[in-house]
Amino acid sequence: MAAVGVKRSDITVLDTTQRACSIPSSHPPENELVLAPNGIPISLRPCFQEYTLEKLDPERDAFTIIERTLARGCQPEIQWLFARYGRERVREWVRQAGMGRLSRRRFRLWVNYLDVRDYRRRRRGVWPY
Repeated sequence: MAAVGVKRSDITVLDTTQRACSIPSSHPPENELVLAPNGIPISLRPCFQEYTLEKLDPERDAFTIIERTLARGCQPEIQWLFARYGRERVREWVRQAGMGRLSRRRFRLWVNYLDVRDYRRRRRGVWPY
């Protein structure tokens, strides 16, 4: 998350209201998301650069949607993700694929938040045999 320093007397105050995802300036307040016709927040569009957001099917493409939202989503998008797919489905995704698909930092965050104990570990090396 980018932080902008604002100098006030001798104290530097950080403005952390900017998000990791690029949100249009016409974006509604924090707790409201504008949804595409398929039900995916349009604010997630930068996370799906190689896809047409409106052509994604929330059920068929759930693996990719969960991956990109956990990796790059902001708080309202994460809330949408849990409301849409449920805690258990997201938890199972983290358990099965999280280690190989998320950055180490994000993976640890979600493992701890979702209390995942028995996640699938990556195989070492190029040749698994």
